[in-house]
Parts: sequence; C-alpha cells; structure tokens
Amino acid sequence: MSTTTCQVVGFLLSLLGLAGCIAATGMDMWSTQDLYDNPVTSVYQYEGLWRSCVRQSSGFTECRPYFTILGLPAMLQAVRALMIVGIVLGVISLLVSIFALKCIRIGSMEDSAKANMTLTSGIMFIISGLCAIAGVSVFANMLVTNFWMSTANMYTGLGGMVQTVQTRYTFGSALFVGWVAGGLTLIGGVMMCIACRGLAPEETNYKAVSYHASGHNVAYKPGGFKASTGFGPNSKNRKIYEGGVHTEDEVQSHPSKYDYV
Repeated sequence: MSTTTCQVVGFLLSLLGLAGCIAATGMDMWSTQDLYDNPVTSVYQYEGLWRSCVRQSSGFTECRPYFTILGLPAMLQAVRALMIVGIVLGVISLLVSIFALKCIRIGSMEDSAKANMTLTSGIMFIISGLCAIAGVSVFANMLVTNFWMSTANMYTGLGGMVQTVQTRYTFGSALFVGWVAGGLTLIGGVMMCIACRGLAPEETNYKAVSYHASGHNVAYKPGGFKASTGFGPNSKNRKIYEGGVHTEDEVQSHPSKYDYV
C-alpha cells in the first residue's frame, strides 16, 4: 500500500470513528431495561449519559435530563470525562491531519513537516480511540455489576420463592456504537503513524567534489592591476605550446590533454 493511500484511508477511518464517538456520546440508550422476565410491559425505560427516558406503550416518550453533577455516580462522571476528552483530541487531530495530507499542498511546506504532522495526528487519534473504548468499557462493567446485584436481590423470603419487582438494565445500542467507533479511530491512528515513515525524506550522504576554475595570468599591484605581457625586462621565458604563448610555470602547473594517455 502506497504512502498516500495509507494516509488517506487512515484519515477516513479516523473521521468515521470520531463521528461515531460523537453520536454515541449523545445517544440516550447506554443502558436499557431488561425485558427477559417481563416481555410485556407498558413502560420501557432507558438511560444515557445526560438524561433518562421513559417510553410508554402508546408511543409517547418522555426524557428527563440529569439536573445534578455532584449527585451522579463517580463512574458515570468518569465515563463522561473520557468521552469528552476523546472527542476533543479527535477534533484537534482531525484539523492537524487535514493539513498533513500529502495530496494537499499548502505553500512551500516540506515533506518532513507533513511527516511530523501526520505522526502527531496519528498519536492523538490513537489516544482518542483508547479514551472512547475505555469509557464504554467502564460503563459496561458498571452495568454488569449492577445487573448481577439486582438479580441477587430479586428473590427474597421463603427460601427464594418470592420474587420482588426490580428493574434491571442491560447493554444499550450506544455501547456497541462506542466500541466500534473507538476501534475505527484507533486503527486510523495506527495507519497514519505507519504512513509517517513514507513521508519522511530519506537521509543520503553524497561525496561532493569541489571544482575551482583556473585563474587568469594577472599581476596584482597596490595601485591596480594589469595583465602581464611577453614584453619587458621582468617577463619570464615563454614557449610556443599548442598554438599559444605560455610561460614555463604555466605549462608545468596546467598539464595538457596530451599528458593523460
């Protein structure tokens, strides 16, 4: 799988997972009434993170928000915090990953900068997915504990032959949505971290050779400069070499093409 494909697929999975986390957090069916012992009922109850609802057999539904914060169970508040933290991290990483996509060019952004942004967004997506999975799992564990405690208290007196009426709650649809959404976000973050390796430029070492142009035969003086000529008392002996006039020092310092055979 190419780097661009891996990055885009990870981005889409993370986007879908983030949308699922937001939907699961706002859903009311985190816990639903267990109808195993009483399949026919006129009232059906279900609860969410923010409110509890009652649905009657006539189809009328009434929901009541939780008007307290300190009065709620500590586990419920922990689940709220985990889901909110996961959503906030997912939104921030989503914004970062948009600018980190290889198919989007913004100004003169280098590939190394895109690789760092992709890695950052991938790690944040992984943390977001773990927060969502942890929050849903904590709520599910709370439901399981309350379910078995309610089952143990349903039979009292006369050697357990008398059954008391007590409402039990089981898993709601929001839990399954949260688990799937957290898993998609986690997988998308891992794929973006893998795509980061392909975006990072490879470091290569080249043995560079510097070339310097040969200087002209120019004599520098304090008062200026002038090209030396073949006339004058201080001029060196010259020889005719390859159709031109050169000094002996120049012939020795600059070998011709005939010197290499």
